Amino acid sequence: MLKGGKMNVLFLVFVCVGLGVVGQLVMKKGMNSIGNIGMKDIISPRIFEILLQKYVFIGLVLYVVGSLIWLVVLSQEELSFVYPLIAIGYVITAILSKLFFNESLTFFRFLGILLIFGGVYLIVLRI
Repeated sequence: MLKGGKMNVLFLVFVCVGLGVVGQLVMKKGMNSIGNIGMKDIISPRIFEILLQKYVFIGLVLYVVGSLIWLVVLSQEELSFVYPLIAIGYVITAILSKLFFNESLTFFRFLGILLIFGGVYLIVLRI
């Protein structure tokens, strides 16, 4: 059974994960409309066009909110416990990327996703 404090921390971690996943998805949608960019675009005035693209901007805001909540998590729990839990975001992002953007999900990517999921499960198993 989860203790109250751990349950609250886990909830906050998964809020951070959710914000990160949605942030990634909306930034990808924004970058799909912008097209390919290079490193030179990042250090040029074009960066403002990129950052102010509606979906990229929303994704960045979600990341900032998630980072602020993450500070609460870090103040309450060991980093070695909570940080690996962020990996569940990789699992969710890969699956949703397949659904929303029809991205490739090969056998080896799927196997990797299962391994990540298993690792996260092992971390939360003993709380």
